[in-house]
Amino acid sequence: MSFRDTRTQLRGVGKPAAGAPAYSRFVNRPAGRWIAATAYHLGLTPNQVTAISGLFSLGAIVVLLLAPITVATGVVVAALLAVGYAFDSADGQLARLRGGGSPQGEWLDHVVDCVKISALHLSVFVALSRSEHHERWALLALLWVLVGNTFFFTFIATDLLGRVERARAGTAPPPPRQPSTVRSLLSVPTDYGLLCVAFLLWGFTPAFLVAYGLLLAGTAGYLMLGLPKWFRDMGRLRGA
Repeated sequence: MSFRDTRTQLRGVGKPAAGAPAYSRFVNRPAGRWIAATAYHLGLTPNQVTAISGLFSLGAIVVLLLAPITVATGVVVAALLAVGYAFDSADGQLARLRGGGSPQGEWLDHVVDCVKISALHLSVFVALSRSEHHERWALLALLWVLVGNTFFFTFIATDLLGRVERARAGTAPPPPRQPSTVRSLLSVPTDYGLLCVAFLLWGFTPAFLVAYGLLLAGTAGYLMLGLPKWFRDMGRLRGA
């Protein structure tokens, strides 16, 4: 296949757009499509792309831990996180292009994501704790660790248990919903891509703290509203 044909085929094997937050839907997945097409023609495996994603994210975390709180640091961190996130989208797209993912690949992807979520916010905690002017705001990062990991685990567990129960009962997955721009915008606070962009404000610490706190509040609110619904969904699966 030509590079253009590869990208065209990737459009047909991507995840459904319904429910995806705006940055992930309109920026990250298209960027991941370019990376997946390039990786395919270079002969890279999905696990190798996952590893590259993790290295970019690790680089951002190391910079946060070692560099001073400046505008330049924020730009570097935001860029590394955004590129890592694009590679995170590309590994799944590449796997589907090659005929489907594997349990091993999915496991590796989720483990890297879990470590990334915890390490990123803990590095923010360390950086803010070292600042004599903003150390009291470091608590936001600890709250992010709690909310971010709960949200991630709930999302993964809901998807996994849904697939297991449908396989046990021999039922087909529900048809994908129609994409909604309004829904994508409403779920923006939960978008990891927007969190990446927020680090552009790292050198303007009060502005960063406002953005960081608002994203935390939005994610926590979305989680609190979603937990009862997802719990009922699990009950309906067992009932079936």
